[in-house]
This record gives sequence, structure tokens and C-alpha cells, in this order.
Amino acid sequence: MKHRLFLFDLDDTLLDFKASERLSFVRTMGELGLQGDIEALFQQYQAINLALWREFEAGRVAKDVLKVERFRQTFVANRLDLDPGRASVLYLESLSEAVVLVDGAPALCETLAAIGEVGVITNGVHHIQHQRIASSGLGGHIAFVATSEACGHAKPDSRFFEFAARMARARPFAKHETVIVGDRLDADILGANRFGIDSCWFNPSGLANDTRARPSCEVASLDQVVPALRQLALAA
Repeated sequence: MKHRLFLFDLDDTLLDFKASERLSFVRTMGELGLQGDIEALFQQYQAINLALWREFEAGRVAKDVLKVERFRQTFVANRLDLDPGRASVLYLESLSEAVVLVDGAPALCETLAAIGEVGVITNGVHHIQHQRIASSGLGGHIAFVATSEACGHAKPDSRFFEFAARMARARPFAKHETVIVGDRLDADILGANRFGIDSCWFNPSGLANDTRARPSCEVASLDQVVPALRQLALAA
């Protein structure tokens, strides 16, 4: 295998963010006194949250604003007299504990850490992502965590990838020895394309790629990553 630096997206690549998000949202609404079926409310929150994250990645909204605004918009749309600031605090507290691993994540991180260096690159909230990694049990295999909050720029901005590269400490950084594994074409794969490194698209749902992002390889499960990277090295 030619790669020695393995950069992983965190949410929906190593950790099942969708499962954690749902659990944390339900807990938060319960703490605020909202009972009963909240599935429709959760779906609306997800759409609002996704739109705000896209705005953040484009540099049009600050993360501190996003964390509260997603709840404010959800509550306003549903005429709920709830405090969005308190909702944000409760949600983030729950999210740091409600950790669900993607199948194969521990074994993959252990395998790659024995080959080179494993780093996490994420647009998520800095202290929450560190807490989630600690709760996941993956921390022993991860050499560093690069967050957009600490960097000041978000994926797919090349400045974020430069920031992550500077955090690698096992050996001098080399682009041809670096690969990112991630589920998002618009952030992970496009960012890798712009930065000039290999990329492995984690695509368990079998989505079509109708974007300009071009992954070096594609896998449907994490246990396919190592064979895919070995095949990529042979084709180089």
C-alpha cells in the first residue's frame, strides 16, 4: 500500500451521525417538555440543519449562529414556544454521548494505524467531536483531529486540508502518500480533488455521482477500504 496518511471524515464515515442525531434530538425535545410523536418535527429540523451547514461551508454563516439558528427556525415554523439557545446546549451535550459506530470502524482504524497515521478531518464542532471520538473508543488509533472550527476554514476549502496536513506528525507530509475516506462528495471528495490527494468515497447507499467530484475509488462498506486502497496502489 502506498498510502501512509489516512484522513477520515467522522460523521457517517466512522460514526453513524444519523443515528446519533435522531437520539439526541429526541432527548433534547423531551428535556424541553415536548412529548409524543416528533418525527415530522425531526425531519423538518434535519432539512433546516442541512441547509445551514451548506451555508456554513460556503462561508455565509458562522458556526455559533448555526448551532442556535437551526432550532430557532424549527420552533418558529411550528409555532413552538421553546428556547432555541437551551435546545442547542442540551442537544450538543447529548450528541457528545450518543455515539454509534459505523460497522467495521474499529477494525479499520486499528489496521491503518499499524500501517501509517490516522487523522480525523471534520467540519463539526471542535469540543463535541473530540468528546465523541473519546466516547467511541477509537481515540487510541487516531493521531490527530483537525476541525474547521480550529482551522477557520471548512471542507472543501484547500486551506482546511493544508491545516490538517500540518497536524500529521509521524513523517514528512507527502500528497502522494495521503488519502481521505469520506461519505460526502461535495466536501470530502471535492476537497481532496482540489488539494491534489487520493480519495475513497464511502457510499453505503449506492448513490449516483452526478457531481464534478471524482473519487479515486469507491466502497460500500468499511471492510472494503483496505482492499480498495491496495488496488489503487497497484494501478498507480
